[in-house]
Amino acid sequence: MPSSFAVYLIGFIILIIGLAFAAYLAGAPPVWIAVGVICLIGIGVLTGVTKTTRRDPTDSAGGPPPRV
Repeated sequence: MPSSFAVYLIGFIILIIGLAFAAYLAGAPPVWIAVGVICLIGIGVLTGVTKTTRRDPTDSAGGPPPRV
């Protein structure tokens, strides 16, 4: 079973392909389509990593563990 990061990235890549094809049909220059694709892949990786990272279960309150 693929990880949630892989599923997120696959979906984002499908979105990028659709946007690149739409830009091609709209007549955008191929250089700018490539620039947009590279930027969107970077954004997809960054957001995928932040959304799929596992949090430490001991740090559920958002701060240091209580002193005993």
